[in-house]
Amino acid sequence: MDSQLTKEILQKVRQIEVRTNRLVNDSLAGSYQSVFKGRGMNFDEVREYVPGDDIRTIDWNVTARTGIPHIKKFTEERELTIMLMIDISASGEFGSAGGSKRELMAELGSVLAFSAVKNNDKVGLVLFTDFIELYIPPKKGRSHILRIIREILYFMPRGKNTDIRAALDFTNSVVKRKCVAFVISDFCLTGDFDLELRALRPKLQVSSNRHDLIGLIVSDPREFELPDIGLITLEDAESGGQIELDTSDKEVRDNYKALAVRRRAQLHKTLRSTGMDLLELITDRSYLPPLLNFFSSRQQRMS
Repeated sequence: MDSQLTKEILQKVRQIEVRTNRLVNDSLAGSYQSVFKGRGMNFDEVREYVPGDDIRTIDWNVTARTGIPHIKKFTEERELTIMLMIDISASGEFGSAGGSKRELMAELGSVLAFSAVKNNDKVGLVLFTDFIELYIPPKKGRSHILRIIREILYFMPRGKNTDIRAALDFTNSVVKRKCVAFVISDFCLTGDFDLELRALRPKLQVSSNRHDLIGLIVSDPREFELPDIGLITLEDAESGGQIELDTSDKEVRDNYKALAVRRRAQLHKTLRSTGMDLLELITDRSYLPPLLNFFSSRQQRMS
């Protein structure tokens, strides 16, 4: 790789690290820890019973063997595994508000990764298009997180389309224990939207039953509203299909918006029906307030 390009990549990764680290330290660290709890309790040791101990923790086998009451001590298993499943298909390159959807996905992944590492959690990465492009197994540590950020930002995918089902199947196959799994995608499903959404639902249901599944939908405002600028050609970044629209026609703009709104409502309804949590973020707005609100509402539901 060209040394200048390597320098630019390292500089960009460093900028992301500084910005997201500050956000985590200032705003997200406490919210993350309170929302994403450990898997339960680990056995620590056996000790003699003292008055006031919970009798439900008595170890009857040791008590019978020694003739002296003993109890089991447990410690909270705080460590979690966080899996980031990030869509790097061609539709993510679109952005009308100064930044692309993929750039927003990268920053979201970085914020979540740094939040996890500050809580001593492991983080793994799955980058996908219409197949699995890259898998990085869960690990801890700053150097590991920086590698994850670099790959999210600069990995060059071979595929163009989107197959969320493949990403879910793969993650279920490599992560055997329950984890917190984030699906970060624009959910621009390749092919017939209604058919693809129906096919996706059972896969989401299986993953939601096995893991703590959270969907982060990344959108751009131009996906919902066309500007009044006359004749334009829209191209599907994944399929290559093109359509010419006269945006000066209000009916055309209204129909475009109505279709986009209907599909988004259908997507939300289907995803939530599987039991997974859901948050939508838009490229022209700060993601921090809605992310904090999401953590807060999730914490209230869990308490």
